[in-house]
Amino acid sequence: MATNTQGLSDKALSIFTFAAYHRLLSGERVASVVRKDGHGHEADPDGVAELERRGLISADDTRISLNDEAETFVDGLVSAIRRAGGA
Repeated sequence: MATNTQGLSDKALSIFTFAAYHRLLSGERVASVVRKDGHGHEADPDGVAELERRGLISADDTRISLNDEAETFVDGLVSAIRRAGGA
């Protein structure tokens, strides 16, 4: 069964990886991440556009909000990272 998360580019995956990073630090599900922090961090614009086209996120100038499917995808990434680390 095809989903909106199949075949994502590395630029799009980088946004989910950033969300997974925050999920690992906080231990809580992440619903949004910073798009531009004013200190040099900025999500890749092509990645943001791809995820918006797929309906996985909504974004403004400073934040990226994940929809339910995107949050579930990030949870799966975290699980994969833990498995790779032997957890």
